Amino acid sequence: MDTLKQRTLKGSFSLFGKGLHTGLNLTVTFNPAPENTGYKIQRIDLEGQPVIDAIAEHVVDTQRGTVVANGDVRVGTIEHGMAALYALGVDNCLIQVNGPEFPILDGSSLIFVQKIQEVGTVEQNAPKDFYIIRKKIEVKDEETGSCITILPDSEFSITAMCNFNSKFIASQFATLDAADKFADEIAPARTFVFVRDIVPLLEANLIKGGDLDNAIVIYEQIVPQEKLDKLADLLHVAHMDATKPGYIQHRPLMWENECTRHKLLDIVGDMALIGKPIKGRIIATRPGHTINNKFARLMRKEIRKHEVQAPIYDPNDEPLMDNVRIRQLLPHRYPMQLVDKVVAMGATSIVGVKNVTANEPFFQGHFPSEPVMPGVLQVEAMAQCGGLLVLSQLEDPERWSTYFLKIDDVKFRDKVVPGDTLLFKVELLHPVRHGISSMKGYVFVGDHVVSEATFTAQIKKNR
Repeated sequence: MDTLKQRTLKGSFSLFGKGLHTGLNLTVTFNPAPENTGYKIQRIDLEGQPVIDAIAEHVVDTQRGTVVANGDVRVGTIEHGMAALYALGVDNCLIQVNGPEFPILDGSSLIFVQKIQEVGTVEQNAPKDFYIIRKKIEVKDEETGSCITILPDSEFSITAMCNFNSKFIASQFATLDAADKFADEIAPARTFVFVRDIVPLLEANLIKGGDLDNAIVIYEQIVPQEKLDKLADLLHVAHMDATKPGYIQHRPLMWENECTRHKLLDIVGDMALIGKPIKGRIIATRPGHTINNKFARLMRKEIRKHEVQAPIYDPNDEPLMDNVRIRQLLPHRYPMQLVDKVVAMGATSIVGVKNVTANEPFFQGHFPSEPVMPGVLQVEAMAQCGGLLVLSQLEDPERWSTYFLKIDDVKFRDKVVPGDTLLFKVELLHPVRHGISSMKGYVFVGDHVVSEATFTAQIKKNR
């Protein structure tokens, strides 16, 4: 149960190019950031250099890209850069841009990925806080037929299914089975646009920076040559034969389903705004930035409801420590041995179990007609788990014991009654120094935290 740590960039890098929608010449710089920063975007061209937290609730526009804002301060077309950070495991990054959007570059995430790989990433001290999907979560848009579903899975993966309402492009699907495949299989997929949509987008004051180097252009509905020539002149590209539909771009398609792979890329970028890495499988039907953002907002609500997740516990698995081994490490005996078994343990964390029965001796007086496990014993059980963690790392652990020095931030959220199975999760807050250990503990019943505490213990040799 070794805990993965958060990561940030080893150094800074900058990218230069024009904005897809504004046509402005822009520079975006990706910088290392302290642990627990998340993703922050700073407008360095504005007075005071305001910062926007890149989270789903700050998305204000999803018309042709993802736009985040803090008041009147906006930054758009962020999804390709955010996808690269998220897929490559960068948890903390300060992104500085000198205008209202990221440069479009080649219309994909590839250059962002290459730069991140070039500068590298570095491990930080704080644990990487995955949100593990335990149940099906779904959001639908009945009007568009869009739907995003996430199901439990051991890793992060996505399947995207698209129907482009086009005779030229068949229904397609694309799959990302693991984040480490993103760089090769998804990142190079370019954004795309249908010729039929270009005029409305221009009239909406968008895609001023669009060209055949940063987008796939799909011409499928035959129009008069004169009309197509005028559009080509407007976009400053060469004239083409209006009788021949097809793909228009300087580089050929990389994959037959490149458009759907790009839709999947956009999902990854929009999921980055959830604020935590996810372990689960996303199935997206007719995805787009609007439904992606609705889903990301829903996920943030779910995370707030389960701010601390219970460990995964399968009672069929063999324990790492049974009650016999626990008695060898701890001096506690009936009725004060409050941990039945240990089911997971790493260098800095441990998960223990206690089955609460109606025969517990403390129920005789607490309380005869309304049996409730005393909160102080829940804290004691957490501490016993912490003791097992630190003692198991010593030579001759049976010659040592742990003793409370301090207990802080104790919270009791719900009562514990006969029939409950308690899961204890205890993590070291700092390495053990001079025989002193600081730990944070949680007690769960099912998926819910029933109590928590921070405590400090001293490790002393027995007499």
